[in-house]
Amino acid sequence: MLLDAVRADERLADWLKGLEESESTRERASGGARGGSLSGFPGAEARLPDVPVVPDGDELLDALVDLAVPFEDINDLIALRRTLAADEGATWLLGRCADGLVRDMGRIGKGLRLLPLPLESGPLGRYFHVYAFVAALPYVRAHHRERGIPDDISRRTLADLGRGLVLHRRAYGVGGLMAPTWFSLHFHGELFQLGRLQYQRSRVGGREGVALAAAGLPLRPGDLCLDLHIPDYAGPLTPAACDRSLAAAHDFFARHYPQERYTAGCCHSWLLDPQLKRYLPADANIVRFQERFRTTCGTGEPEDHLPIRFVFGDPDLPVETLPRRTRLERAVADHLRAGGHWYSGHGWFAW
Repeated sequence: MLLDAVRADERLADWLKGLEESESTRERASGGARGGSLSGFPGAEARLPDVPVVPDGDELLDALVDLAVPFEDINDLIALRRTLAADEGATWLLGRCADGLVRDMGRIGKGLRLLPLPLESGPLGRYFHVYAFVAALPYVRAHHRERGIPDDISRRTLADLGRGLVLHRRAYGVGGLMAPTWFSLHFHGELFQLGRLQYQRSRVGGREGVALAAAGLPLRPGDLCLDLHIPDYAGPLTPAACDRSLAAAHDFFARHYPQERYTAGCCHSWLLDPQLKRYLPADANIVRFQERFRTTCGTGEPEDHLPIRFVFGDPDLPVETLPRRTRLERAVADHLRAGGHWYSGHGWFAW
């Protein structure tokens, strides 16, 4: 059963223990009652059931289509819904995951981060988190409505889930969801897609805080900032597309989160590795994107798997097999074949 595979994984066993302890703490605080009020959620008098409502039949189909789940995954997800319902341990885990997503909805850093389940958990494990996100869907939509967020922005933000299924099949050749931890942000009201870029309501880290203060910005670790992300399958990263996205973001956060004052935009990505300038021309979109930022901290440890994953689709591809069809593919592959490494760059600009 699913829980057996989770408990057999040391890292997931610790995560599972934390879920169990959190549930026990809430039960004691509520005098033994199950569920609990959803602090920070509009209509907080509502209670989350022990088993969150994962729709079935046509309702499940509608939710999956709304979330841009690829058609080739939909039949599997509908069929596995019965497998999920028959697995008591998986149903319990789903309830805890959905509870963690919707509790303290919209509060920065308070949502549960869902971890990938082991390959040994089979198709249900690969798709499991999709059901948790579907269960959380009514709550995050309600949060968006509470904030006056337009339906088209809400829809495009949450439809990023479909991209995660595409990336999983591209990397592994089978259905499943890539990086469920990442999508936990979308379904907790912390991240939004605005044009070409995505924006995460976040807080300044320790090294960032030092660099930002040195540059004259009155920001310290823990203060608010916006983290920028560059989604795949979203077209060229042109300066014009980025300008439009940034203009939309300025208006969006001032309008829908007026109590949060943002003075810095930050980005942590291999696309900010300055070594890319050795291989790409000055007018390349990536180089132009880098020029928007000031570097804030050192390079840290090599992270070669990141460009291999995002450029070629599979982080485990051997370096000697990497294709060289595009300028970026040649840059990544040639640098690695020459014995070099790629690093995550860290940058910021005044918001």
